Amino acid sequence: MQTKISASILAADPTQLGDEIKKVEQAGVDLIHIDVMDGHFVPNLTMGPFIVERIKEITKVPLDIHLMIENPDKYVESFTQKTTKDDILTFHIEATDDPLNVINLIKDRGIKAGVAINPDTHEQTVEKLLESVDILLVMTVYPGFSGQAFKKYVCDKLKKLREMAPENLDIEVDGGIKPETIPDAATAGANVFAAATSIFAKDDYKEAIEELRRKAQENSYLFMKS
Repeated sequence: MQTKISASILAADPTQLGDEIKKVEQAGVDLIHIDVMDGHFVPNLTMGPFIVERIKEITKVPLDIHLMIENPDKYVESFTQKTTKDDILTFHIEATDDPLNVINLIKDRGIKAGVAINPDTHEQTVEKLLESVDILLVMTVYPGFSGQAFKKYVCDKLKKLREMAPENLDIEVDGGIKPETIPDAATAGANVFAAATSIFAKDDYKEAIEELRRKAQENSYLFMKS
């Protein structure tokens, strides 16, 4: 599995968003993580489809669109107007009663489908979906705000999910990811890491990304297992 770093623009300077995205692209990031919040599923509001479209226009890095919204099926089309096959659209298992329908809607748009699970949601909730998605996103904080502390207890669930998932399934973690916490997440089975302040709060984005990647690779699940 390839180690991937996804730069979460929730922590970027909103007045310089285009420049910030260009900087992390030049610094070698693998994905641009975009948190979409509706003020209902989570107690915060962020960007809508128009901003996602503009981001797509200015970067060649695949988008990692994370929907933290109710009724995600109603918004799949809106958030995929400019997306391409390497982009990812992820929704929360807690936000829908028909996750397979949402997965099919996303795949019908020609992009990768992901499902996300909150820290306290049982792993069996997504078990039957692991063969149907391209990526599983495991929240290591409660969704809604950047800068929260990494919840280490989630690593137990993460390890169980890695063991039950197809071997080639990307598993992403989101929340509190920094050089001190990424080894725990990597050892438990994650290979994609959404990082916010640990990139955008640094003076040197390239150095920050390379440090995260190195720490993840040194502690990767497959390496530790072998």
